[in-house]
Amino acid sequence: MTEPEAHITVRHLTMAYGDFVLMRDLTFTVDRGDIFIIMGGSGCGKSTLMSILVGLKAPAQGQVFYGGVDFWGGDPPTRDRILRRAGVMYQSGALWSSMTLAENIALPLETYTDLSPARIREVVKLKLALVGMAGFEEYYPSEISGGMQKRAGIARAMALDPEILFFDEPSAGLDPVSARRLDDLILELRESLGTTMVVVTHELASIFAIGTNSVFLDVSKRTMTATGNPNQLLAESRDPNLHLFLTRGEILDNRIGKDG
Repeated sequence: MTEPEAHITVRHLTMAYGDFVLMRDLTFTVDRGDIFIIMGGSGCGKSTLMSILVGLKAPAQGQVFYGGVDFWGGDPPTRDRILRRAGVMYQSGALWSSMTLAENIALPLETYTDLSPARIREVVKLKLALVGMAGFEEYYPSEISGGMQKRAGIARAMALDPEILFFDEPSAGLDPVSARRLDDLILELRESLGTTMVVVTHELASIFAIGTNSVFLDVSKRTMTATGNPNQLLAESRDPNLHLFLTRGEILDNRIGKDG
């Protein structure tokens, strides 16, 4: 059996805002091809951790390696080269409202490549088709649903053919059906493209449906208390905080049953 290849390695990472330590001593590995879930309750630092991984915020201590390259220990050109191989879908989709979907997706291609306008149009059509939105090139974000905006955001994140895709709360604000469709899309893209996915979420349905690996940030202890496949963690972990987090739906169902 082939050993998994580390794509991102985090070692002894501390996240802080000034003197306030949000999380300390985070150590985990994202393997190539993982759908890696960053999970935890509100205020635990999930989005802050993603910001550190994508170069928006420096850690207070610790290291982040992409392959064998020390991301924060390198110079800005080194970080830029690494980030050119990554795409980010932000929580709101972060599409430019004054641009069509085609113009939104074309923007990184126009900025970072020497492709001709005709080739860029071909790539834009392909990316939209990959997320199930063929024919929507000339629509503006305000003319499509929230779920479709998320899909368009993924298409833009994939514009430069990244090795890693980061998602910040992709299901936030979506109804359950749209959220499940988005989960299915993430699975399809990982299967067809082999892209490593890092997903910030607290949605249990998504965590169990798509996660192959994870880290749990415990806000009460200000550190991670588990890493591994979410379904295995639920079955095997004896950590009460992790177990409570991963069984919220069952607890809620029981309360509704007693009160109903």
